[in-house]
Amino acid sequence: MKLDPEARYTESHEWGRMEGDEVVCGVTDHAQETLSDVVYVELPMVGDVFDTGEAYGIVESVKAASDLYAPVAGEVTAVNEELETAPELVNQDPYGDGWMIRLDPTDADELADLMTTDEYEAFVEEEEG
Repeated sequence: MKLDPEARYTESHEWGRMEGDEVVCGVTDHAQETLSDVVYVELPMVGDVFDTGEAYGIVESVKAASDLYAPVAGEVTAVNEELETAPELVNQDPYGDGWMIRLDPTDADELADLMTTDEYEAFVEEEEG
């Protein structure tokens, strides 16, 4: 399982990473491995506002469909439009080209409440038994 040391993680297997004044969001490498081949991603519109933990989109794979949850509250400033025609980027590079949305966070300090890389690794190990 690959992890981004700059990111923070949620129990629903999303990540958020500060880049400038924005939080870039996506699904973890563990999530994309569990989903298998991603075939479709539904993302919100720029300007949409979400609370922490609120569903902002859907990711579909050959195995299942899953909601995407905002790791922090904020307004969507950008969506990864490449995922419309190349959803496989989520599998290939979940922390890079496979990012989902960028948020202008309501409270950037909220990111610090999420799990660190080490905490997320331990969470996944415990979750898998």
